[in-house]
Amino acid sequence: MTNPRSKKLQLVIFIIFSILLFLAITWRITAGDYKMDIYTFFKSLIGQGEYTDHLILMKFRMPRMIIVVLAGMALSLSGAVIQSITKNPLAEPGILGINAGGGFAIAVLISIGQVNPNTFIYVLPLVSAVGGVLAVTLIFLLSFNKGRGISPTSMILIGVGISTALSGGSIAIIRKFNESQTEFISAWMAGSIWGDEWPFVIAFLPWVITIIPFLFLKSNVLNIINTHDQLAIGLGVNLNAERIVLLISAAFLSSTAVAVVGSIGFVGLMGPHIAKSLVGPRHQLFLPIALLTGALLLVVSDTIGQTIMSTTAIPTGIVVAIIGAPYFLFLMYRTKSI
Repeated sequence: MTNPRSKKLQLVIFIIFSILLFLAITWRITAGDYKMDIYTFFKSLIGQGEYTDHLILMKFRMPRMIIVVLAGMALSLSGAVIQSITKNPLAEPGILGINAGGGFAIAVLISIGQVNPNTFIYVLPLVSAVGGVLAVTLIFLLSFNKGRGISPTSMILIGVGISTALSGGSIAIIRKFNESQTEFISAWMAGSIWGDEWPFVIAFLPWVITIIPFLFLKSNVLNIINTHDQLAIGLGVNLNAERIVLLISAAFLSSTAVAVVGSIGFVGLMGPHIAKSLVGPRHQLFLPIALLTGALLLVVSDTIGQTIMSTTAIPTGIVVAIIGAPYFLFLMYRTKSI
């Protein structure tokens, strides 16, 4: 049972982060080459603004912002689940090879060259998810020890190896691309938010509203899995089966996210850690905060990348990496991994 004081703390932090996210979204939407003040933003939002303001807001800025928020939530929650399954505070979808699996599948799809532009947007998240799940399946097969089950440590090491191999395979495929294909996949790998239209929202949203509630319902299971294996087995939890279901769900969530925002790492690492440091390790408490933290990180990174340079935009993935790399090194030092 959750401590009432912890619930109150969670509620306060949830409200604070919700306000911060709202302010960050407002900052992002009103900033840019076409300036839009807050009054114009809200007026256009309810359909009472000038035609040009309404067009820019609803056709260009709003769908991009929804994608960024949803992707930040998805990556952060996926990272939280992976860290709990592997019991490794440094684990996240990029490190485990899930993002690389999605990227490899996308590279294969583009190399085929038989893509219908009318359905490409809707097929892309599914293709990326299949690549991510196949990568996870391979990790499970290679890290499974008969009699002992799945070793979380082996999963991380094998995941890093598979991630490197798949990234190399993607580069080999890219070498055969034409100029337009190379331009697209290069932007994707750099973490450019390229899926910034309403069809991408429609393609991505069903995965988010399906998988996130499922993972929330698994909070108690995640709490148990995050304890000692023998204790979890004693409580009647089928560890291998639960790990498979949860990891595949996390893989689907992160793979569909990177399909529309590009290969972005570290959000799945930083989001859960920040949330845990604020409300504690109990999943019922920190998962909702991790959602907001991931969204806030990606919105702020996207805003910095789009506004810091006057002539050209910096890919959001690069901004996140600049923030995330020092944080990753700090976590390594704190957990005495170096």
